[in-house]
Parts: sequence; C-alpha cells; structure tokens
Amino acid sequence: MNPVDEIPVCNADVFEAEFRPAFRPFVIRGLASDWPIAQAGKDDPAAALTMIERFDTGAPADIMVAPQSAKGRFFYGEDMRGFNFRREKASLADLARHLRQIAEDENSIGIYAGASDIAAHVPALAQENPLPLVKAMGAVPRIWLGNATQVATHFDLSDNFAVVAVGKRRFTLFPPDATPDLYVGPLNITLAGQPVSLVDPLAPDHDRFPKYRDAEEKALFADLEPGDAIYVPTLWWHHVAASAPINLLINYWHNDAQRGGGFLALVHAMLAIRDQPAPQRKAWRTWFDHFVFGEEAAGAADHIPTHARGVNGPASPERDEQMRRFILQVLSSP
Repeated sequence: MNPVDEIPVCNADVFEAEFRPAFRPFVIRGLASDWPIAQAGKDDPAAALTMIERFDTGAPADIMVAPQSAKGRFFYGEDMRGFNFRREKASLADLARHLRQIAEDENSIGIYAGASDIAAHVPALAQENPLPLVKAMGAVPRIWLGNATQVATHFDLSDNFAVVAVGKRRFTLFPPDATPDLYVGPLNITLAGQPVSLVDPLAPDHDRFPKYRDAEEKALFADLEPGDAIYVPTLWWHHVAASAPINLLINYWHNDAQRGGGFLALVHAMLAIRDQPAPQRKAWRTWFDHFVFGEEAAGAADHIPTHARGVNGPASPERDEQMRRFILQVLSSP
C-alpha cells in the first residue's frame, strides 16, 4: 500500500480550486491541532471524556456494542443472517463514563457511538472546536466516540472531512475502480447505511476472496493522530480502524447526494436492466453512454429547441422537479 498524499493546511477557496477536482483523498496534518479537545486528549484522553460529559445535552445516541469475540470488528454474523453486534440507546456522557471504566481492559467489548449529530448531543463542542475549512460547505459535524473498533470498508454518498480529536486511526482506502475486487455485500441489508466489503483488510482471506489481491495493489493508507484530518471523496471505499482505548473523531459530510443519488439509480437499473437478455443490455448500454456517461452526454439534446427539452435539458431546479414527477408517475402507474 502507498500512503495518501498530504497537502498543507489551506482555506476553502484553495481547496476547491486545487484539490477537490482531483477526486482523490488527501491528508491534512495538524488541521485541527489547536482544538482544545485535541490538546486535552494528547495529554490525557480521559480529560477529553470529561469535556464530553460536561457538554452533553443528555439526548440518547445510537450505541453499537460488539462482544469481546468480535475483537472490535463490527460486521455480519457468521451465517450473514444477522450482525455480530447489538444496538442500544445511551447519552454520550454515559458512553464516556463507560469508556473510562474499561480503558485498561485489553479484552473489553467493542463499543462506539457513530455519526451522532453534535448539535443535538454536544453543541458546545463544535463551538469550542471549529473547523473554518468546512464552514462554508454546509457540513453538519458529527461525532464518533468509542474504543478500539473497526468500521468495515464502505463508501459514502457524500464527500467527507474526518478529523481525529483523540486517539489514533488508520484509514485504508480503495478507489472506486477497485469495486469489482472488494466483494461487496448486500446493497440493502447493511451494517449502518452503505454497503460494505466482505473482506477484512486487517486479515484478508485470499483463498475465499482471490480478487482482493488486485484491490490491495490499489490501496492507500493514512495513519492519523490528534489534530490530523483526511478528505475522502464520495465513492472512495475506506476502512477505519481506531487503535486506542479511547478514540474520538469528528467528521463533516457535505455535497450530499440528494434522494440516494446514483446509488438509487444503480439499484433501479439492476431491477430494470441487469436480468434482460444480453442484446437488450447492450442496447441499454448505448442509451446510458449517450445520455449519461458519454463525453457529449450533456449536449445530447442540443438538437431540440430549448423550451421543448423537458427532462433532457440542462440541470436546473425546474428540470430536476420534472424528472422527479416523471419518475414518480411511471413507478406509481398500475
């Protein structure tokens, strides 16, 4: 594996102009090194937990709990009829107190709260630990608090900045073109949202998943410490392993895909096209190339008068609404 490229701390204008168009992940060392919670966590992770307890509103958060036998890997059960973890409700303060109690236990359960909205749970944390780079991006900060746990290899439908505030995390990333070699699990029965790879990057079974070797050749990695950040573009696969007894990460999803974006279109294409005879699939490929993927797709309706283009026209709120109405009309017809 190769390391993720690193870029200097920059403002939003520079990032948008120079780095986002590359559609690659980037590490920004020390982006949040001045955060009070990062500084507290470097000296004493328990001090960061005290800050969580002090700021907590008491709102219940979704807590994931895995047994000791899972060794921190939250995943499907062995027969894939369920999962190897359970879900509970507790406040982040309750979780912080529990993490303090089990911090010295090398064989503890795996436990974490993931993607909890900071505004609902610890609003003062965002106020005291701002990130100017994402302020103009409309991102909602979310907190991930737990012990040494793994988030299975998955992709997001949004671009993401993730900032380590306490502990250490390794990101293992794969580009979208590695998808065929990652052995993707069920698209609609998932651990916590998006589909995941069935391969464990920390202990890959190459006999069961032989094509994964090709994915490994494309893999990138990044080891992050408090104050470090990583930018992960949408559709880039990433596995996240927290290695310390107390870990806290804040992430910022933005540029969100509306109404499922391309993923929902993919599922519908599987329903409508994948199981058709080969000649029909080939014919539909031509349509998709012409109207969606081809270099000239944006101009596929240039021969139609502007006022008559309907859903063929360029992107606009009016065109998008026409598309939604057309889709709903077709799907709801008997």
